[in-house]
Amino acid sequence: MNNIKPTNLAKIEGLLFISGDEGITLGDLAKITGFMKPAVLGLLQQLKTRYENDPDSALVLLNSGDTYRLATKHELSPVIKHYFEVPLTIPLTRALLEVLAIIAYRQPITRLEIDDIRGVQSSGSLQKLMVRGLIDTHGRLDAPGRPFLYVTTDSFLDYFGLSSLKDLPPLAKQEDLDLDDMNGDLFLEALQARQKQQEEENGTSTKSNG
Repeated sequence: MNNIKPTNLAKIEGLLFISGDEGITLGDLAKITGFMKPAVLGLLQQLKTRYENDPDSALVLLNSGDTYRLATKHELSPVIKHYFEVPLTIPLTRALLEVLAIIAYRQPITRLEIDDIRGVQSSGSLQKLMVRGLIDTHGRLDAPGRPFLYVTTDSFLDYFGLSSLKDLPPLAKQEDLDLDDMNGDLFLEALQARQKQQEEENGTSTKSNG
């Protein structure tokens, strides 16, 4: 069993990672960690210097005002772009479907709310779904950091053969559980039920036309 405690630097890095594209403010970093702001600034500078001087690190630390976030180095742009373009030619993965299902049923919703339901970070999945045109941002939440609100698009409706969001199948167990206590699997199962139904309808249509 690993009993090694995270260093102060690791705590700051972890918060930067989990904050995703929205980033996190100096004040929030200080509040969450209990560190004084000058100490947090020192740790941020250590991280920035480490990333800049390590050719094996893909990261850079960016800041706008007092908001900080992690990003990939500019030199990696070609391979990062390829990463997001390749999935356009293959079916949606389980992770992408899970994120898409949560957005479909809970929209408008922030990334942090999606992360809370899934229990894992969802930034990469959100970017892939946006590249595919299945989701988009729709304003920002009036809260600290003003995080983006995500919604599904008309392309989402077309993808699943829906006329409107009212055609989404009901969530299982929604009468027994508070919606906030549900995990990603419940949203995913409902959306997959619709996907399976559509595939069966398409299969029937193909046979009747053959």
